Amino acid sequence: MKNTLPFNKPYIVGKELFYIAQAVISNCHISGDGTFTKKCQNWLEKTLGTHSALMTHSCTAALEMSALLCNIKSGDEVIMPSFTFVSTANAFVLRGGVPVFVDIREDTLNIDESLIQKAVSEKTKAIVPVHYAGNACDMESIMTLAKKERFWVIEDAAQALLSKFHGKNLGTIGDLGCLSFHETKNIISGEGGAILINNPELIERAEIIWEKGTNRKRFFQGQIDKYSWVDIGSSYLPSDIISAFLYGQLEMAENIISKRYRLYETYIDGLKEIANTGRIRLPYIDQGNETNGHIMYIITGSDEERSRLMQHLREKNISAVFHYIPLHSSLMGREHCRVSGKMSVTNRISNCLLRLPMFYEMQKIDVERVVDAVLDFYNRR
Repeated sequence: MKNTLPFNKPYIVGKELFYIAQAVISNCHISGDGTFTKKCQNWLEKTLGTHSALMTHSCTAALEMSALLCNIKSGDEVIMPSFTFVSTANAFVLRGGVPVFVDIREDTLNIDESLIQKAVSEKTKAIVPVHYAGNACDMESIMTLAKKERFWVIEDAAQALLSKFHGKNLGTIGDLGCLSFHETKNIISGEGGAILINNPELIERAEIIWEKGTNRKRFFQGQIDKYSWVDIGSSYLPSDIISAFLYGQLEMAENIISKRYRLYETYIDGLKEIANTGRIRLPYIDQGNETNGHIMYIITGSDEERSRLMQHLREKNISAVFHYIPLHSSLMGREHCRVSGKMSVTNRISNCLLRLPMFYEMQKIDVERVVDAVLDFYNRR
């Protein structure tokens, strides 16, 4: 019997453990805002081209900081897809905001930019495009509308590190961008995230909110002789141990993304023949933009077909999982949110999408094993 092939597996690729030891033994600093926190922030600023980057303990924290920075208050509406993780909506509900769900596109599985205008009301305050699977939303259309209507744009780029739209890194186009380094992402630190502040007007307040609502950073920069509580905020900083692990990954980011994309291409090549028959759909590939190949998914013909395929893969010791249950259909979604238009694409994709194993230490032979199992399922039918 073959060993079980997991859906995901954390990994070591460079100096992660050495840097953790350095943080503890040499730097003697393992709380937030240490040497490795600053190294990660500098890497993000330089590599992505953002005005400022602040490490957070999760992408959820980055989204919550975004809600604070955009002054989301009770009744303010925030437009976003329903096909996303709960944190995208929860960050704004915590401030009294009302997520307004818009359907997704059939091809990219991202928010349908042509439907956003219909969702706008006098209460609209922001738009949150989610770059699903590392594929870019149509940021040109979204930014044009936002500029016209004077909305904030907060990019949920949790899955999109080093993916690009028209040559610009995702997460750096809107006013704010939110990244994730959860162990399921391409570049990992177990937990962890970052907020990218692309609007210079928000930098100083972001630093205050990040430091529990104090002007502590200005104190350490010698700009004031003592710091105090000046705004609302929270403890959004990660431990420097988390940042030390992450910095070891960031140093190898190009190699990590390159390998994952080769695995992604192996999947596409292996499954394209069955996809050409119309029995499954493969991820959309936008030739005009760069994607990091974060998720390898297929779209089956029905929920029932997906369930049987998952069982077939389990029998072959291969782990495959579905993804989001649409937020508009959840208990909290019905209670706290508003739906704009029909959610027909969202509902169908949620019922039929299946994610296949994808992690850095996978080999070509592992991908071929999954491909063979999928082909065997459909050939039997």
